[in-house]
Amino acid sequence: MNGNAPTLIFIDFEFSMPEGKGPKGFFPEIIEVGLISVQERTESNQFSSYVKPRVFKRLSRRCRSFLSITQDNVDSGITLAALVKYLASLNNGGNNKVVTWGNMDMRVLRQNCDRARLPFPFSGEFIDLSMEYKRFFGDRNQTGLWKAVQEYGRDGVGNHHKALDDAMTTYHIYQLVEKDKSYLNKLEPTTIGERIDLSKLQHLLVQ
Repeated sequence: MNGNAPTLIFIDFEFSMPEGKGPKGFFPEIIEVGLISVQERTESNQFSSYVKPRVFKRLSRRCRSFLSITQDNVDSGITLAALVKYLASLNNGGNNKVVTWGNMDMRVLRQNCDRARLPFPFSGEFIDLSMEYKRFFGDRNQTGLWKAVQEYGRDGVGNHHKALDDAMTTYHIYQLVEKDKSYLNKLEPTTIGERIDLSKLQHLLVQ
């Protein structure tokens, strides 16, 4: 990927989850990835894959039910090492912005890399769009991904908790928020002359 503009990487992971308290030492592992990379406002790449859990290889019933992901799906997925290698290929020398909804995606990716002794693949800027959304609209609490897009009068893409669909929905919200920011930045502050009819003021002064 060439050019000086940073590559925008919209990414979503789905994670494994335990049944109840889960086995001893349980930690969430990435089991699905979806991403869209954008260069110069043009979508340049989409990627979606299931990922094999490295440590806790069997998905819990709760996980399968909540995410609609089967054991066969993850068994046929790519390895974590292959995922990290692919993500590193998008790093663009650190000239990138990784955009997620919430901070869990990067936290879990970093934890999974540490556990597997793999290098963390990104070195650019990280944007938690849920916090950007919260600050922009002055919300007290963080808003869920699909609720946020519905507040814009739009629908989410595809199915919620499907990694590529959630990454695409994040991209759409990013575009909407940036459009609103751009609009507000173009608005010039009102001058005192626009707020007061100066001809009327002059008439009062000469009376």
